[in-house]
Amino acid sequence: MSTTSDFYQKLEETVKQGKKPHVIESGEGAYLTISGKKKLNLCSSHYLGLAVDDRLRKAVSDATSKFGVGTGYRTLAGTHRLHIELEEAISKFKGTEAAVVFSSAYMANCAAIQTIIGKEDIVISDELNHASIIDAVRLSGVKNKFIYKHADVSDLEEKLKEASEFRKTPKSSGESPLILIITDGVFSMDGDLAPLPDIVRLAKQYDVLTMVDDAHGEGVLGRGGRGIVDHYGLLGQVDIEVGSLSKAFSVMGGFIAGRKTLVDFYNFKARQRLFSIALTIPDTAAALEAVRILQGSDAVVRKLWDNVNYLRSAFKKLGFDIGSSQTPIIPFMLGNEKIAREFSAKLFELDVFATPIVFPMVPKGKARVRVIPSASHLKEDLDFGIKAFEKVGKELKVIFE
Repeated sequence: MSTTSDFYQKLEETVKQGKKPHVIESGEGAYLTISGKKKLNLCSSHYLGLAVDDRLRKAVSDATSKFGVGTGYRTLAGTHRLHIELEEAISKFKGTEAAVVFSSAYMANCAAIQTIIGKEDIVISDELNHASIIDAVRLSGVKNKFIYKHADVSDLEEKLKEASEFRKTPKSSGESPLILIITDGVFSMDGDLAPLPDIVRLAKQYDVLTMVDDAHGEGVLGRGGRGIVDHYGLLGQVDIEVGSLSKAFSVMGGFIAGRKTLVDFYNFKARQRLFSIALTIPDTAAALEAVRILQGSDAVVRKLWDNVNYLRSAFKKLGFDIGSSQTPIIPFMLGNEKIAREFSAKLFELDVFATPIVFPMVPKGKARVRVIPSASHLKEDLDFGIKAFEKVGKELKVIFE
């Protein structure tokens, strides 16, 4: 018979197999201080360098001096005027009718799906969608789930045909089941983009809803960083846009943007909003300032892409396999997990911080070291990183002389 001591022993054995993360002793800028040493930061997703931006620091200082720190439940005494200003700024930035903010993008994904999808509805999801989408679909309790091959439009259409047959059977309420196609905008392990124009085309053809999680596209793609929907010129044609405030905006939180009717419904019914504390004053003020910065100028977005193109070109010349990324996410495809870990460890010894990505984050045989530059890097920072990658690559015989 299993006892509580057996339970805790099992937990301890599992924890021992894990690896403790490095502890950061500095801000999340071009460099990180770890154990007192400066390391080139090539692995965080603060794409625009706003995590240590003085404009965000001032916005936080001003707001906390005036309003303090804490908030409350949005439905009780927690909706602050800064929340309203942030949501209005996001909807204006995204070109949607409205937006609603959550305490994280994970919560936003859960709310986006669970609030409108019931067990008798239908979900069609890309096989490489983020864990938060997978969990949100489970949370909804939906019985009819279809998974299409990654970014495969033909397979998506086959799943739509199957789903359309299911839709012919009414729900217990007598209504037709709702069909929702869900995709990441940017896939975070490979840096590739969803075939959104084709997804939207099929959605219109089969009369279904669309949702895109654009966590890694906000502040990066489109005009002035407005995201993948803007990148493809599809404004107003995607029903649900979920975004993150913790990547390019370097703060905390997530949001849903779309039609006002839909956003009003989320405001009224989303459990993740109703039963969760609102963003704090400093988080809200910083996020608002980040959105305003991008509304005013695309300078940091252009700097980011200059750095991305410079780094990508150098790595290709050296002969590295960097996959088919279309974004600042640059995967060094190494295949072997041991080599990926060793590659990252040797980089760390050379004061370059770039993390290995191994199973279960990616399939076995697809291990890589993932590199993400930011707008905060200078060319000499990137050159320092390139030299380290070249040295380790030759030492491990990933590239040759």
